[in-house]
Amino acid sequence: MAEKGLSFAERRQQARQRAGELQARHTAAGNDQGWFDALYEAAGDDPAQVPWADLEPHPGLAEWIGRSGTLHEGRAIDVGCGLGDNAEALAEAGYDVTAFDVSARAVDWARRRFPHSRATYRTADLFDLPGEWRGRFDLVHECYTLQALQGDLRQRAFDAVASLVAEGGHLLVICRSRPEDAEPQGPPWPLSRRELARFTACGLREVSAQAFDVVEPDRTIAHLRAMFAKDSTDD
Repeated sequence: MAEKGLSFAERRQQARQRAGELQARHTAAGNDQGWFDALYEAAGDDPAQVPWADLEPHPGLAEWIGRSGTLHEGRAIDVGCGLGDNAEALAEAGYDVTAFDVSARAVDWARRRFPHSRATYRTADLFDLPGEWRGRFDLVHECYTLQALQGDLRQRAFDAVASLVAEGGHLLVICRSRPEDAEPQGPPWPLSRRELARFTACGLREVSAQAFDVVEPDRTIAHLRAMFAKDSTDD
């Protein structure tokens, strides 16, 4: 738990260190995803202790929503919803949103933060998704889940995320980025542009990809935002 008197930034730095320790411990024990729930449990009610929780929508998502200036429509799903800020932004934009996380603690926290939400929050495992979700969503939003996985689990995640996209639908991915020849260090493990393009092998077509920076008080982090489409078989 956080020590009393520490600033948000100091507590966030604690969380970054703890994330790596928890990930290594649970992976060594053969439980590759167990560290997520453990991290939320250790956080208590302090969002600073969750490294990816900024209590606002990701700026890459907020900018994407705001560009059109109109309401969006259709069914959307937020993969790895965490504390719910991205899901809420999608719901406010007009989508019928399902949001899920493998951590039951994260889902409970999101529900408590947004008791009157229009989004539906569920506990679910990306690698054991409800059958009725497959091919159902007009927009699949994935922010920071892929980069929290490594090895075979990461490769399987591409297929699992792509399986959610409906015909004629789109996948929006936001992630930290790295140069093609850089060895990722993590968690998180940033993605390269070439790695992200793996979604094309999952039956999707790349529509766009933009590099952008997220500027924080103590650092600037390179990101990618990519859009993929699943073309309709009737086209």
